[in-house]
Amino acid sequence: MPDVSVVVIVYNDADRLPTAVQSVLDQTLRDVEVVIVDDCSTDRSFEVAQRLAADHPERVRAFQLPENSGGCGEPRNAGIQRTRGRYVMFLDSDDVLEVNACRNMLEAAEKTGSDIVSGLCVRMHRDTRNQKRDEWYSWLYSTTRTVDSVTELPDLFVWDTLSTNKCYRRDFLIEHNLRFAKGLFYEDLLFIAEAYLVAERITLIPNQVYFWNVHTQGAVKSVSNRRHEMTNYIHRLEVHKRIDAMLAERGLTDIKRAKDVKFLKHDLVLHLRDLPFRDDSYRQEFSERSREYLESIAPEAYERVQPIQAICTYLLQQGDWDHLIPAVDTLINRDKISSPLTEHDGRIYWCDGYFDDAFGRRMLDVTDIGYHEKPVNQLFLRNQLTRFSSSGRAVSLTGRITNPLGVIPPGTRLKGQLEFSARRRSLQSFHFPVHELRHEGDAIHWEAAADLTAKLRPLGIVDTIWDVRLRLDVDGVRTTTRLTVADTGLSGPLPVRPRLTRMVADHLEPHVSAKGHLAFRLVSEGQSAERVQELITRGVRGKPGTLAKTGYRKAKALRKKVTSGDNKLRAYHEVFCRLPVKKRTVVFESHLGKQYSDSPRALYEEMRRQGLDFEAIWSYAGSPKDFPKDATLVKRWSLPYLKALAQAEFWVDNQSYPLKLTKRPETTYLQTWHGSALKNMGFDLPALKAQTRQQQAEQQRSLDRFDRFLVRSEHDVHTLARAFRLKEKTLLRVGYPRNDALVQARQREAEQGVRERGPLAAELGIPEDRTVLLYAPTFRKAGGRHGRFELPFDVERFADQFGDRYVLLVRSHYLNHVVLPPTVQGRVIDVSARHDVTPLLELADGLITDYSSVMFDYALLDRPLVFFTYDYDEYVHEGRGTYFDLLEHAPGPVVRTEEDFHETIKSFESQALEYAQSRKEFVARFGEYDRGDAARSIVDQFFAQWSR
Repeated sequence: MPDVSVVVIVYNDADRLPTAVQSVLDQTLRDVEVVIVDDCSTDRSFEVAQRLAADHPERVRAFQLPENSGGCGEPRNAGIQRTRGRYVMFLDSDDVLEVNACRNMLEAAEKTGSDIVSGLCVRMHRDTRNQKRDEWYSWLYSTTRTVDSVTELPDLFVWDTLSTNKCYRRDFLIEHNLRFAKGLFYEDLLFIAEAYLVAERITLIPNQVYFWNVHTQGAVKSVSNRRHEMTNYIHRLEVHKRIDAMLAERGLTDIKRAKDVKFLKHDLVLHLRDLPFRDDSYRQEFSERSREYLESIAPEAYERVQPIQAICTYLLQQGDWDHLIPAVDTLINRDKISSPLTEHDGRIYWCDGYFDDAFGRRMLDVTDIGYHEKPVNQLFLRNQLTRFSSSGRAVSLTGRITNPLGVIPPGTRLKGQLEFSARRRSLQSFHFPVHELRHEGDAIHWEAAADLTAKLRPLGIVDTIWDVRLRLDVDGVRTTTRLTVADTGLSGPLPVRPRLTRMVADHLEPHVSAKGHLAFRLVSEGQSAERVQELITRGVRGKPGTLAKTGYRKAKALRKKVTSGDNKLRAYHEVFCRLPVKKRTVVFESHLGKQYSDSPRALYEEMRRQGLDFEAIWSYAGSPKDFPKDATLVKRWSLPYLKALAQAEFWVDNQSYPLKLTKRPETTYLQTWHGSALKNMGFDLPALKAQTRQQQAEQQRSLDRFDRFLVRSEHDVHTLARAFRLKEKTLLRVGYPRNDALVQARQREAEQGVRERGPLAAELGIPEDRTVLLYAPTFRKAGGRHGRFELPFDVERFADQFGDRYVLLVRSHYLNHVVLPPTVQGRVIDVSARHDVTPLLELADGLITDYSSVMFDYALLDRPLVFFTYDYDEYVHEGRGTYFDLLEHAPGPVVRTEEDFHETIKSFESQALEYAQSRKEFVARFGEYDRGDAARSIVDQFFAQWSR
């Protein structure tokens, strides 16, 4: 009796069958048999199978069904009946097994006694240029694990629905009469669902076992590539209904709910993507069949999918094709806004017409996505191609650009041009003017003509695909759109003259890209062109082409290797660090290059004020906008950045330069740090304590680069300095340069007896009679339906209750992002995008925070503070821990509920006196060295000799 029987099914696949069978014969586990089942092929498949059986009589047997079954189920069922092994696996004729698959799975089955052993499947995209590969839900297979029931691991049931990457105990299959459904597509889903549910033990191994070859361009399409056929969708729904019945019979509501989420996120989406290209009759039947099944899906499942997925599903249920088809465009192109949007009762909705339906309002509410906050240059707008015609040499195009919420108001100056660009980057592009642009309802209508034959001159061969974009200029601000085709008809090809002569290609043919956009491709229509194309193809695939492609790939790989992290580190240490240090050169960085802010900024500006003669270099991550124009700007982790650090006489930052960069002895590192510590830091963190000695040593080496570390109190000495294991000589007791402005503001108020708000209030549009509150929480992991940090209180309720007296500024942590509804405009203002928090602190009449170190800075102003610690127990006791009890030492009221928070705001004015002594004691303990002269003191100590 063999250890493992592998059932190989085949239909009209004579050429690939031997490779599949050979992958079984080559297994490192020798006691494996092959059972080939031919589904009554019309080609030579069964002859090939018989020959393989004849060549390997002890290991291969071949059978043929009397008539074609039309699916994979019946051949596999026949194979199960004919297997002789203790374990059974399934293999398709166009796929292969990993060479150790049978051995690894058998060992796991024998060791655990499992009914099913499942391993990692790898999809190989054979038609792609780079042979793309992706691992099938690899997170399930990160480690070996065994479960006694699939209910212990619902994700396995929901996501890994393949039958082929598994090894089954044969007695288990026979005992439970496990068979594939007859005459149904997606029989895998039904088979494996039942197998999972009856299995008494399942083992997952982290080994690759199955290579699934994906051929999207084959003459005969697989089931997964024939989604446009209605039968395909009908079968998918039928399979899901049967699985739902199994789950209902067993009372497995949690798995059913998780499966519902997967259906909305995955199964339905696969078919929705094709709807723009289907006719009305198909859409109507699709909607009717979907509506019936969607009624069985729990409403809470909609809350666990992406907003656009829920929007499309809801509109599908309503049969609202006018809004659904554009929504599918956003489903395919996630950043695109394909609806004009509408505002209702202070909320932003995908479309109108459903405000009387509470569920519909919830599904269509896109306020939290933040579309209404973005300027036109940050929006990817849908551009629907409404007419396409070609005449001889030119094409005429007409379209409509979505204008969400009137972001492009009437009266704006509009200019546009069509850009035809080769898909391969760094190749040529051609431009044609848009001769008409005008407002038309909730869209921008445009018309253009392009004489492609005369002006577009492709090279040929290397630039066969051309994408089309419309670049729209709105009062000098540019946004770029792609031309969505949907159901607009495209006419025939146009003659073209490639630079490599018409023997390469002679026409340019319009087509629809994978994401639904207009594109053109070079084609050959003449006989000579076809002959040349054949020769080129043969050359590309032959030895010369192979050598050329190999050279190109090596060059590309070398470029990637040179710019990789490891090689950048080598360049830094072995090349740049051998260059001489440049005197009077300072590299500044704030918050890992994300901001021009904090103490590095304050120190830099003090050096400029004193007119020092030095070269300033600022690091930036992302956009260099808002960084100083009188400094050299270098992108973080770029080669110029590394070269600047290697040659700098001083490093100044508030967090850390890349940990693996060794500082040269000639360079002085001034670490200003970014705040006193409430939360545990450094080696006081449990995670760092648990590291190996080697890991801790590497961490310590990065900290030992600090030549000077700024502290603002002895509290910093006992917490930060100790946690970073810094030596006493490293500490610089001068305070934070960023806080000089706050101390000086407090001194001016005391001397003059009045406060001056300065220009920032007017810039933000804050009325003079409003009290300004600043809400500045610490970092939170993003959550919620939209994946963003959600405010812990109802901001609309706050604005309605207090908006006549207060303006609330919201400043999220620089790693977080918040979105405010339009109803609070003018009463609640998002100031998170401003680099530097210090001017906001100086403006605010009061601070609302939680555990952020901004509390230590704001206390210097001697103004009221409120601590909204809604998750105190979780944050303090279950998180990283704190150095002191905030409840005991907070210089202001600590509240945990929204109701208490509102009550505290109502009595805000009285807190100035009530907590005056607490604030004084707080500053004495945590800000004793902040005297308003930190920047000047540091300049005097380190840079005074640089005076001009």
